[in-house]
This record gives sequence, C-alpha cells and structure tokens, in this order.
Amino acid sequence: MRTIVDLPDAEIRRLDGIAKRDKVSRAEVVRRAVKSYADQVTPHPIEAVFGIWKDRKDIGDGVEYQRRLRAEWDRK
Repeated sequence: MRTIVDLPDAEIRRLDGIAKRDKVSRAEVVRRAVKSYADQVTPHPIEAVFGIWKDRKDIGDGVEYQRRLRAEWDRK
C-alpha cells in the first residue's frame, strides 16, 4: 500500500544516509522504521499473553485446574 508522509528535509537527509549505508531504498528504511516502532509500542498478540500465568502456583496441571473449577460449579 502506498501512503504519503511529509517529513522535514533534515529527516529525509537522514533517511537517505541510512539507505545509502545499508544499500536499500528510502522506502525500505521507512518500512523498517515503522515496523520497529510498531513492535515497540504494540507487541505481537502472542507475545502479549505468552507466559501470563507462569508465576501462578495454584494452577498446576491445566486439566487438573479445569477439574477444580468445574467442581466449584457443582457445589453452587
């Protein structure tokens, strides 16, 4: 997808310098920058939740945990 972004001349010169150094296009430098920024501010959904329960000591085995929860439902 194409988009138009207005950048100050100084930033364009910086992008051009990076592109020349890395032997890639200016567009590729911008793509990499956008991806890097997006990865920093919004982690991948899997990474955001992976290990979320790792410090829980009351869970134990996942199946056993389900059984304990269901047993609570039966008591109510």
